[in-house]
Amino acid sequence: MDDSPDISPDETIKPERSQTVDLTDSSLMVDISDALSERDKVKFTVHTKTTLSEFSKPELSVVRQHEEFVWLHDCFEENESYAGYIIPPAPPRPDFDASREKLQKLGEGEGTMTKEEFQKMKQELEAEYLATFKKTVAMHEIFLCRLANHPIFRGDHNFRVFLEYDQDLCVRGKNKKEKLGGIFKSISKSADDLLLSSTQKDVDDFFEHEKVFLVEYHNHVKDATGKADRMTYAHKNVADSYIKISSCLLQLATIDSSELEKFCNKISETFEKARKVESRVASDEDLKLSDTLRYYMRDSSAAKDLLYRRLRCLANYEAANKNLEKARAKNKEVHAAELLQQQACEKFEQISDKAKEELMDFKTRRLAAFRKNLIDLAELELKHAKAQDQLLKNCLSSLEEECQ
Repeated sequence: MDDSPDISPDETIKPERSQTVDLTDSSLMVDISDALSERDKVKFTVHTKTTLSEFSKPELSVVRQHEEFVWLHDCFEENESYAGYIIPPAPPRPDFDASREKLQKLGEGEGTMTKEEFQKMKQELEAEYLATFKKTVAMHEIFLCRLANHPIFRGDHNFRVFLEYDQDLCVRGKNKKEKLGGIFKSISKSADDLLLSSTQKDVDDFFEHEKVFLVEYHNHVKDATGKADRMTYAHKNVADSYIKISSCLLQLATIDSSELEKFCNKISETFEKARKVESRVASDEDLKLSDTLRYYMRDSSAAKDLLYRRLRCLANYEAANKNLEKARAKNKEVHAAELLQQQACEKFEQISDKAKEELMDFKTRRLAAFRKNLIDLAELELKHAKAQDQLLKNCLSSLEEECQ
C-alpha cells in the first residue's frame, strides 16, 4: 500500500481568513490560491492583489515554501524598528508524519481486517490528512493577512520582496549550530525576562495590568488548548470505534442468513452514518475551537514578548539616567551620557505609545475571533446533534417496521 493518501496534488485550498483578521482594506489583499503537498515539503502559491504604487504590478503570484515564511517572520522579529509591535506568530511547520505513519500501519495490518473495514479506515485517515493539509495552508495564509492588513508591516521591504520576487528566495532551514544558538538565545531571554519581572517596577499601571493579565491569559489558553485537543482526539476515537462496530455487524449479517441479517445490516448502516457525523464533529471542533485557542496561545506569547521588549527599554532608560548622574558627579563625558539618556528616553516613549495601541488592537481582534468561532461552533454542534438524533430515530423506526 502507498503510504501517501489519495489526494489530488493540485487541490485548491481556501482557508477561512476571517477567523483571525478583519479584511477591511482592499489596497493590499493576499491569499494562498493553491498548495502542492510533496513528501517532505509543501509549496504555497501566494496570490497578491494591490493598488499600492510600491508594487510593480497590480496582481502578483509567487511560489513559497515554509522556510521562506519563517525567514519573513524572523526579519520582522529582528528589526528593532518593530520593537513596539506585536509580531504575528510564524505559521507552524507542516507536519503530516502522524497521518502518514497511521496510513503505513494500516497498510501493514490490512490482512487482519475485512475489506470494508480497511476501506473505511483508509478513508478516515485520508480525510484526516486532508484536514491537516488545509489547516496548514490556512495558518500560513493568516500570517500573511496579518502582515498585509497592518498599517506598518505592509510597507516592509522584505514583505514586498516575499510577495513580489518571482524566483526562489534561497532560504534554507537552520543548521544544528543555528538551532543551538537559538536555544541559548531563548534561554537568555527567558532568564532576563524573569530577572526584569522580579526587579524592574513598571512606571505605568496600564502595562503592569497587561503583564499580569497576559501571563494568566496565556496559561489558561494553553491549558484549554490541551483539553480541546484531548476532546477532539476522543471524538476521533469514537468515530474509529464506530467503523469497527459497523464492520463486525456487517460480517455477522453475512454469516447469519436468518432474520437477524436485516437487523444487523440496518444497525451497521446506522453506525456508518454515525461515524461520518462524529468525524465532522471532531473536524469542526478542531478547526473552530482547538485551532483558535492554539493561535491565540501563540499570539499572546508574541504580546508577552512585546511587553518584555518594553520593560527592557525601561531598564535601559533607568540605567542611562544613573549613568548620567554619575557622569555629572565626576564631570566626565557628560555630553555623551546626555545623548545616550535622551536616546533611551525617546526609544522608551516610542515603544510605549506603539505598544499601548497594539495591545488594545490585540484585545479587539481576540474578542472578535473568539466570538465568531464560538458562535460558529455552537451552531455546528447543534446541527450535528440534530443529525445524530434524527439518525437514531430513523433507525428505530425502520427496525419497528421490520418487526411488524
